[in-house]
Formats: sequence, structure tokens, C-alpha cells
Amino acid sequence: MTSYDLSGRTALVTGGAQGLGEGMAQALAAAGARVMIGDVQESGEQTAASLGDGHGFVHLDVTDESSWEAAVAATVERLGGFDILVNNAGIEITSLITEVQADDVRKMLEVNVLGTTLGLKHGLRAMRPGGAAGKGGAITSIASVAATIAFPGIAVYSATKSAVDRLTRVAATESGKLGYGVRVNCVYPGLVPTAMGAGLANDVAEIGLFPSPEAAVGAVIELTPSGRLGQVDDMADAVVFLSSDAAKFITGIGLPVDGGMGM
Repeated sequence: MTSYDLSGRTALVTGGAQGLGEGMAQALAAAGARVMIGDVQESGEQTAASLGDGHGFVHLDVTDESSWEAAVAATVERLGGFDILVNNAGIEITSLITEVQADDVRKMLEVNVLGTTLGLKHGLRAMRPGGAAGKGGAITSIASVAATIAFPGIAVYSATKSAVDRLTRVAATESGKLGYGVRVNCVYPGLVPTAMGAGLANDVAEIGLFPSPEAAVGAVIELTPSGRLGQVDDMADAVVFLSSDAAKFITGIGLPVDGGMGM
């Protein structure tokens, strides 16, 4: 059986300071990878330190092209390569469609769609032959079960995560046809009780869709055949798998890690 061992590989995890990104960074490090945390939150420096020696932090605004260029260069120079990119940074702003604010739409498009697009661009450029790292690799973007279901209050977020899926599949096709040697996949996480997940439950109750946050969580669990919310390690394990040689013939997929909610 092929190992999930990532020893000798280097990963950049966007939005890695907390939540799912932090868990993914921890799992990649535990599998042997050297990890660079990329985040706008300076607390990412402490997250990187908690991983132990050989890891690092770089300020990364995923909506900014020059920030991506600097983060990729820092990863290659400070950690000695660039083999794995986890496009995790994302935001969710809850709203009924009748109440949606244009600025909120722009924010989600900027972070979730533009940020992922720039990550794919600079990840592929660095990993392809002749790039700064040039040894191929694996890119995993974080979509959402929201890309596969119609859950009230998150229409725009759902649209942006559907875009992540399409970006993934086109990038995988281009990488294969052009001989980049980079596998490109995405993951559809179910609801996880991180700060973002808890915020969503509070928000959908506040706008009147559910009588309480607990009722909102209960509705999600009722829709989930596994009968529970997701956990951070459920998502992190999927990222390690897709980053490893165990997934060496897997590209262009959206992997549901949602307990069956989106089937």
C-alpha cells in the first residue's frame, strides 16, 4: 500500500492561522511535511511555531497578486521547495437573497474566488517544470458541501464554492494537458463547529431561518446520514490523502467529506 508519508515535501496552507486551516497544517506536519502558514492574521506566526522546528509563517493576502508572489518565494527559499498548496482561505457572510449587500458579495468573490484563482495560478507556475520549485506537486482547494446543496442563507457563499469546484476541474485539465505534473483537487467539507461554523449557525437563526442556533445545527445533523457534524481532523485527513502518493492517480475531483449530507 502506498504511504501517506509526506517527508521531504513542503506545503503552503492559506488561512492556516486557525480553524480548518490550522488543523490541515497540523496534519500535514504530522505526516512529515514542512509547512508554511499563509494568513493575514499575524497569529499565524504562533500557529507555525506550535508545529515545531522547520515550519514558518508568511503574511498572505490571497486577494493580492504581489502577496502571492512573495508568499510562494518565501516558501521556496525558507523551506527549500514547494510541493503542496492548500487553498483554504475563505469567508462566509450570511444573508437572505432579498437582503444581500453588494459589498458583502464582492468580499466573498474576492477571497473565495479570486483568492483561489490566484493560488492556482501561482501554485502551478511554481510547481511546473522550469518553475521556482519545478518538481510537480498537489494543489487542494477547499470548497464546501454548500456547493452541492441548497441551504438557506448562504446563496452567495454557495455560488463561490461552486466556482472553486469548476476552477479545480479546469486547472486539473490544463495541468495534465500541458505536462505540469501537478494534481489539482478540491474537498467539500460539511459543517464543522469552528468559529466560522458556529457563526453560521448563529447567523441563520438571527435572520429568522431557524428558531435558534441549536435548531440550525440539528437541521444539518438531520440532513447528514452519518448523524453528526464534521470534525477538523476529518477534513485534515482528506487533505493529507490528496496531497500524498496514495492519491497519485487522482486529479480533477471534488471529494465530499460531509458525512453524506451532499449526496
